[in-house]
Amino acid sequence: MEALRQDDPRRFGPYTTLARVRESAVAVHFLARGADRDGLALVTAARPALASVPAFRRRFRSEARTAERLAGGPVPRPDVSPEGDGLWTATAYVPAVTLSEAIGLAGPLPERAVRVLGAGLAGTLSRVHASGAVFQGLAPGTVLVAEDGPRLTAFGPLGAAAHAEAREGGQLSVRLGYLTPEQVEGQEAGPASDLFVLGLLLAYAATGTTPLADGPAEEAAERIAHGSAELGSVPVGLRALIAGCLSKDPADRPTAGSVAAELAPEGAADRAQGGWLPAVLAAAVTDQAARARALEPPAGPVDDGPRVPPVEERTPTDAVPTGAALPDGGAPGHVVPPGGGHDGDPGEDSRTTRFLGTGARTPRSDRATAQLTLPEEVTNTAPPRLPAAGPPPAQPYAHPAFTAAPPALPAAAPPAAAPRTGPVTGRRALLTAVAAGAAGLVLGGAAVAALGSDGSASATTDEKPTAEPRPALPGRPPEPRWTYARPAKAPAPLTAGVWQDRLLVLTDTAGATAVDLRTGRKVWERADAAGAQSVLTAGEDLCFLAAPTEFLWLSPEDGRIRHRVRFADQFDGVPDMKVAPLTGQSGSVLWFTGSHTVTVRAPKPKKGKKRGKDTQVVKAYFFAYDVVRREEVWRVAVPAGRAPGTPAYRLIAARKADLVVRQDAGTLTPADVRAGQGKAVFRCFDRTTGKPLWNRRFGTVAPGGAAAGDQEGRLFGAVGDDLGAFETGSGKPLWTLNGTASSVFGTPVAAGALLHTTNRDQEVGAVERATGKVLWRRSTEVPAGDGCPALTLSGSGRTLLAADASQVTAFAAADGRRLWKFQDIGAPAPEGAAVTAPYRVLATGKTSVVVQRERAFYAFPVE
Repeated sequence: MEALRQDDPRRFGPYTTLARVRESAVAVHFLARGADRDGLALVTAARPALASVPAFRRRFRSEARTAERLAGGPVPRPDVSPEGDGLWTATAYVPAVTLSEAIGLAGPLPERAVRVLGAGLAGTLSRVHASGAVFQGLAPGTVLVAEDGPRLTAFGPLGAAAHAEAREGGQLSVRLGYLTPEQVEGQEAGPASDLFVLGLLLAYAATGTTPLADGPAEEAAERIAHGSAELGSVPVGLRALIAGCLSKDPADRPTAGSVAAELAPEGAADRAQGGWLPAVLAAAVTDQAARARALEPPAGPVDDGPRVPPVEERTPTDAVPTGAALPDGGAPGHVVPPGGGHDGDPGEDSRTTRFLGTGARTPRSDRATAQLTLPEEVTNTAPPRLPAAGPPPAQPYAHPAFTAAPPALPAAAPPAAAPRTGPVTGRRALLTAVAAGAAGLVLGGAAVAALGSDGSASATTDEKPTAEPRPALPGRPPEPRWTYARPAKAPAPLTAGVWQDRLLVLTDTAGATAVDLRTGRKVWERADAAGAQSVLTAGEDLCFLAAPTEFLWLSPEDGRIRHRVRFADQFDGVPDMKVAPLTGQSGSVLWFTGSHTVTVRAPKPKKGKKRGKDTQVVKAYFFAYDVVRREEVWRVAVPAGRAPGTPAYRLIAARKADLVVRQDAGTLTPADVRAGQGKAVFRCFDRTTGKPLWNRRFGTVAPGGAAAGDQEGRLFGAVGDDLGAFETGSGKPLWTLNGTASSVFGTPVAAGALLHTTNRDQEVGAVERATGKVLWRRSTEVPAGDGCPALTLSGSGRTLLAADASQVTAFAAADGRRLWKFQDIGAPAPEGAAVTAPYRVLATGKTSVVVQRERAFYAFPVE
């Protein structure tokens, strides 16, 4: 859920919009309140570009009428827009997440939950088929997972569309996310087609992957039409039923009614009683409900274009008004730990924000530490330039749930005026809503330099400061040393890397760009280095880029390509090599995997027999390559991965004598998945020769579970809800750090004698690497369920930064003191869509870090 954007409608008929909920290929879903202010509604509004197409309008209203006929149970009754009042429907709001969101939060669902899900969907399909219609609206994004069972939000191919566009001549092009064998062969979809898609959905819910349908559309269509579904990871009790739904012949598939009866003889609603969702999903639904209830429409009439005040009238906002009481009755700046605890207790964090419905822990607010930064049209040091005539520009709708009166702040001396060095940015972006319960929001609280139209930063340099930095305020991030943003029309960065603590090197599909880490100014831009996906250091004088087909060495001074090595020329015996993302680097040596396809000729037939067919076999290798000498160190044959065949390895530990890697779960073949039995297989290679030393599993660390190693021969991995330490030489468990039912640990970071941890409860902490003893644990104050924060240590090792999709939180690495938070909407995409990319932190030197949010970059001083 996020705040409304500037161009979002504020009304749909009698409904006043409160927030955005989610988007699909054809519509935007809004949370709204009706004219009577009783109850909330979910408004589904067609995208304007599609709503103008007659064929789309007819189909949209047809699917709305289908929903009206089927209303009841898991199908909400819609209120359909009248002719001439746009194209939208409204249904009663039910707190829920989509199936795809549920899998992203909790992973594969337990068998009981899959049965409830399947029985509810099959029951609805049975009603549809009894009327002689075909549903065609099933997809991971159209199935809602609610507290009392599943819900459906689409009633035809529009809702389930993976892509839709208006074409010339008033035509409408719609591509479905899931196809069936009969549709691939050009036949019409029938009731049995819905059962095939139901089988795909149930397999997805049970395993987190979709048999047959994953991968490129063309390959998926071929597998759907002719391939056999790999169901080895599906629970045994569901395997036969799902296999029947996925039969190639529609006549062999079961009916919807029989599926519903087999999955839940007592009925989906009865089976869902008492709670059917995993704890993390139940908490997410509860939290969403609380956040929705907290939203209130503005008092009085709502216009579609509310006024924006001039720049000088804007004031910062914070979640805790001056002198206001906290929810527990305390005063701002003073909180009581739950149960009377104290800050020294590593098991509790008494200085975090209270969130709604996030489990037993009730973190409290410490200070107003969240900040949203938005480059203004004018700098903070120059008078605003207002339009010469005409009404003021429209203001993004500032919802009361996301703003509050500002706290009193210490007065700071006004900065010295500085001339503006770049053109004014004409782009206005809408602040995204911070999660409910965040300590505060500040618009323009940091004196961020405005961005020039070429993406260069009008930044304060070290030699010629244009203004005195503002004093540091408790909990707020330090003033950025500089900001830089890629132009809105430029492709989004593919990757960003730091070279020798001197340059920030960005790559995209149009080229490579270098930014001076001291000033934030663009140094060079090279179009002939387009498409690189990794940025590394190659000695003292060259920057190394890895592209899909070649390696490049660039001059850091001007970006000129000094050396170019194409894989076809460098690696003999591996023609047309396909390379996976780099495994890792240590010193001048990097490791990567590559593969190619060879033809194995059929053996010579016996006399009188026909010669057999030649076969295509993928051969894969693991390479070590010296980027300074520009030569291969060694290669070793390894098992091929999932089609197209290149296994992707991730470096777990690079030690003096060996290195430990793990293959990415997405590149495992079905045979690998079966052999692994739900556990990850780690491989160890001799660092000098590449000789394979061992393959080993560690506890129940899953193929996609978090894992990291250290120089002392330990491996740390997520084991269910816990974090375990193992001895790599023997696989022997060393210690276990217990988590909660919803914690799920992320990738830890080793530093000296400490191991910094992260989990889905949005907690970070530190334990002793040797013993697992907890030293401290703190919350980032982000609602649970959005994945684990990614950890980065500053170059000095004194500051730990946790980055996720909502914010960056800085902690003192030694004792966990929360230092500051930073939030920013980033540079909007060309079409004006809000930025949803997660934050990323790059350590640069010992005293600074660069925070990235897609196109926007900020350099912060740190300890």
